[in-house]
Amino acid sequence: MNSNETNKIKELLSTPKNIIIVTHKNPDGDAIGSSLALYHYLKFSEHHVTVITPNDYPSFLKWVPGEKNIIKYDNDTQIASDRIIEADIIFTLDFNHLSRSGDMQNILAATKSTFVMIDHHQQPDTYATYTYSDSSMSSTCQMIYHFIEKLGDLDKITPDIATSIYVGIMTDTGSFRYRSTTSTTHRVLADLIDKGADNTRIHEKIYDTNTLSRIQLKGIAFKNLRVLPEYNTAYITLSQKELDQHSFKKGDTEGFVNFGLSILDVKFAVIFIENKGERIIKISLRSKGDFSVNEFSRNHFEGGGHHNAAGGRSNLSLSDTVEKFISILPAYKNVLNQ
Repeated sequence: MNSNETNKIKELLSTPKNIIIVTHKNPDGDAIGSSLALYHYLKFSEHHVTVITPNDYPSFLKWVPGEKNIIKYDNDTQIASDRIIEADIIFTLDFNHLSRSGDMQNILAATKSTFVMIDHHQQPDTYATYTYSDSSMSSTCQMIYHFIEKLGDLDKITPDIATSIYVGIMTDTGSFRYRSTTSTTHRVLADLIDKGADNTRIHEKIYDTNTLSRIQLKGIAFKNLRVLPEYNTAYITLSQKELDQHSFKKGDTEGFVNFGLSILDVKFAVIFIENKGERIIKISLRSKGDFSVNEFSRNHFEGGGHHNAAGGRSNLSLSDTVEKFISILPAYKNVLNQ
């Protein structure tokens, strides 16, 4: 985003507006954190602001400041639709194609509102009037910090804003261990702590909230873990029956894909999760080094994301999806063994 665009957005926000903030289906920590950080920032300037998510999100995010004000489109479709229709400005955060907004896609595409995209995924679409896209960023939350910085308002970051941004950076960087965590990211984190983010409390709220059923489900994931040493690859499967037997709730499998990646010499890790309600297999992919799971997922599983972290889906059965996955690997043997 250049200075000319920044000035236009600053002018756009100079008087109170009806503003909608939307994020992608199945929101994660970065989606909720960035949405609520921007929500608090815009409320500071007396805008009328509504955060709308396509659907629900994990319970470990339901403490983030302002979360109770979020409208879930699938639960309150009419209210959400009315707010979208009335919007002067729509911020789309942590996604770069309207298809990622699920059932909200059509109504968003039909509005005449001014769109502002803030996102760190690759290959952004062109629907937005103003686009702030940077795939080198650790998270959309870090981009929200820099967005506020570009508008000259870092002094307006409150403890609630700082906490929300910290949540997204922490969760999207795997607690700051991914390569996208730069020295600039750490400087941003330091400033957020200075501005009121309680890093210890945030970590406890996100990661220290296990239920017995989730821990037992984690045991099933370990049991189902398979390693393909000839491809330096590991994968996990979880069937709908296994999820149901352990009282699965949204977010319970967060981070499970990293179990495989923690194994010595494994460069590529995948988890396949059956979702009979949506009739799909949800796929999460992670990698180390130069192997792009973004390209792998785009080419084979209708997905995408980042170089070392991506998602995908399959309309095949769980067993057929795994069989397809294994059949693809020989084409990548050389790069996975480099």
